[in-house]
Amino acid sequence: MSQPASLPRLAFDLRLRLSVLMFLEFAIWGAWFVVFFDYLKRLGYDGTQAGWIFGNMALGAIISPMLVGLVADRFIASERLMAGLHLVGAALLYWMSEIGGDSYEQFFAVSLIYALVFNPTLSLANSITFTHVPDGTRDFPGIRVWGTIGWIAVNFFVGSFLNAQTNQPLLAAAALSGVLGFFSLMLPHTPPTGKPGDLFPFIKALRLFKDPSFAVFFVISGVITVVLAFYYSNTATFLQDLETESVPAALKGYFVKTVEAPPAADGAAPAAPREVLNPNNTMLIGQVAEMIVLPFLPFFLIRWGIKWVLVVGMLCWGIRYALFAQLGPFPLILVGVALHGICFDFFFAAGFIHVDNTAPKDIRASGQALFAFLTYGVGMWIGSILSGVMNDRFKTPTGVDWQSFWLVPSVGVLAAVLLFAVLFRGGGRSPRSDP
Repeated sequence: MSQPASLPRLAFDLRLRLSVLMFLEFAIWGAWFVVFFDYLKRLGYDGTQAGWIFGNMALGAIISPMLVGLVADRFIASERLMAGLHLVGAALLYWMSEIGGDSYEQFFAVSLIYALVFNPTLSLANSITFTHVPDGTRDFPGIRVWGTIGWIAVNFFVGSFLNAQTNQPLLAAAALSGVLGFFSLMLPHTPPTGKPGDLFPFIKALRLFKDPSFAVFFVISGVITVVLAFYYSNTATFLQDLETESVPAALKGYFVKTVEAPPAADGAAPAAPREVLNPNNTMLIGQVAEMIVLPFLPFFLIRWGIKWVLVVGMLCWGIRYALFAQLGPFPLILVGVALHGICFDFFFAAGFIHVDNTAPKDIRASGQALFAFLTYGVGMWIGSILSGVMNDRFKTPTGVDWQSFWLVPSVGVLAAVLLFAVLFRGGGRSPRSDP
């Protein structure tokens, strides 16, 4: 088997196109996803309703990626499929931006259709990248980090120049989706790789469960993602409920913003504007940390092996929630947000690399889709709904009991980490060998 040092370097033109792909892919998602749950609450939906709509992104990851993985593996070139999905997605995002707070059923339906269209593009972007790089473990992190940069850039733009309490983030996402739709036609040609007569390659991907450690990896990843969804759905709202007195004066211009109070009922005088933490700018610290950590991921994979990289990534999610449960001061909350660099890179990015090192070439797209199905899909869907229910469950006359709320996922993460550490037997880096 060839060693990574003997593999050719990645051509600059190819690296550039794949990096732009990742930048736009995650800029689309980041433009609206961070503030979406809070936006739904401001439209008048309760926590449970908002949780169901927010959970549609994960529900889409359950339903569509396996089918699209089949299409990409067997019938249609991946870059053409990407183009079509993102152009349709642009129209659906615009439609979502026009739906108000009195049309729950319509909002739910349109957001579900969009989720069915967008989610497969996440695994397609990974599959296209892994197909064209000489060494996924070496080259993927340096390309994937541009997805993080895209998320950072668009959230800075939204937090600084748009009104995140309105539909403007959805409109920005629609514009970016249209751009990526056309740009996808410039990506390297990625034809189907399935063998003639092999109509259902995703069934082969399920055979990866025959490896006990791979089965543990898939199942625990799905379970732990249930509690990870609490962060994505509720952090923006949580940050805006915290006090701002502990924010250093020199940093308030970046981390604090003034918001107008919602209209008062029964003609009463509206409350005065108040200072809150800026969720877009605050959560960007997590993406900056992710960008810094990701290029070093190959080093940790080689030195520690996939098992302990995943264990550390999972454990940091639990630590983050425990810090959030302290409700401050601000520097402690900022540490919890900054842990995103390890949380995301050591779990999601490392997980996709592990799948690429394990799945045979002819089902690689379906292998990536299977991991997305269990994490971005089943786990996130259940977690989004559960977090919405918990949001209502811990509601008090003055807001949400955030301390009790965050202790729920913190305990859940600890249980999942213990199971994974005991049951998973995966070793160190195992470079793929294409047949």
